[in-house]
Amino acid sequence: MIDLKIIRESKEEVEKALARRNGGFSISPLIEIDTEYRKALSEWEALNRRVNEISELFKTGKVAKDQMDAMRQETKDIKQKQKDIDRLKANLEEKLSNTHLAIPNLPDSSVPDGIDETFNVELKKWGDIPKIDNPKHHYEIGEALGIFDFERGVKVAESRFTVLMDYGAKIERALMNLMLDLQSKKGYREVFPPILVNRNCLIGTGQLPKFEGDYYKCADDELYLVPTAEVPVTNLYRDEIIEADKLPIYHCAYTPNFRREAGSAGKDTRGYIRQHQFNKVEIVKFCLPENSNEEHESLTRDAEAVLEVLNLPYRRVILCAGDLGFSAAKCYDIEVWFPAQNKYREISSCSNFKDFQARRANLRYRPADGGKPKYMHTLNGSGLAIGRTMAAILENYQQPDGSIMIPEALIPYLGGVNKIAPN
Repeated sequence: MIDLKIIRESKEEVEKALARRNGGFSISPLIEIDTEYRKALSEWEALNRRVNEISELFKTGKVAKDQMDAMRQETKDIKQKQKDIDRLKANLEEKLSNTHLAIPNLPDSSVPDGIDETFNVELKKWGDIPKIDNPKHHYEIGEALGIFDFERGVKVAESRFTVLMDYGAKIERALMNLMLDLQSKKGYREVFPPILVNRNCLIGTGQLPKFEGDYYKCADDELYLVPTAEVPVTNLYRDEIIEADKLPIYHCAYTPNFRREAGSAGKDTRGYIRQHQFNKVEIVKFCLPENSNEEHESLTRDAEAVLEVLNLPYRRVILCAGDLGFSAAKCYDIEVWFPAQNKYREISSCSNFKDFQARRANLRYRPADGGKPKYMHTLNGSGLAIGRTMAAILENYQQPDGSIMIPEALIPYLGGVNKIAPN
């Protein structure tokens, strides 16, 4: 969340920054509630000081007998007023928290203006686009190879769940291991977290309360299936104070992920691109504020390196202010080439959240000089979405005879197999 002090002291600047996001956000309701809350708090504290004054007078024995009853009654009246104010404060505090949590992060000054993805700016391209005559879609290739079973996925669960068979399952697992190995070599400490998280975790990373309907929740518990490993990994250090010399902290994690895709009706209904359950390797960083821009660049390069190892052509774009995710101050999308669609598709979002998540999750560090704890910065990116990576491999490595070649980096993970052909 945005520092409330900044909102109070720089209302116009904050609203101007938020206006760069699609639609803008008014912070006037938050300021009004905050003003009411601080007024109630001030009144409660003034009453409390009066109660303490009366108590001290009684202790010193300086209260005249003819004033004792009046002072006792005053104390009684004050405590009743405090109870009334306590109820008001609790109500205002809840409203203040909910209103504050609903305000997105401020776009970084380096983020371009724009209202949607058409205003995103391409920064680089890598790799050669393969020359394929009449390229087939990944789902056509996968079904022909017998590695995607969409019908049985629906039978076992519902639409947008897929069964992977034979080399489909093996490639998925091989990609997971390759990605974890690559990131571990770059200094990311591997984590295998729970795939059920509590509500506070989702609030901490910014998914809740805004996107309440997007996630799968257990019926009998206040637990949610993770939408991304970012959620449990970022919350590993919630409510802790990390010594400055322990930062930065790098983690990589594989998890299955679960999303209802409530806002994507009609999008990518065919294939293995947009699933309710999908696998992903996530890379997460915790760092000092002054280093987060540099860490963002290196994190993005670490995600891109996976595509380079697999020799998959990609491009990097910087998201405009109107296309930024709720919690991000700055975000690069990495998009991989899909021959059958004749375009690049997003396979990783690499975000710098600055102290937005840290304030929500209470992620702090103690400065080297031993001063008051401060909020650290958090960053994360997909390294990569495994299903989309497999789909990109199927399309980019397809052969005229219906077979696919295996990227060289994956061959050791598949026991030396370098080609998969239809039965």
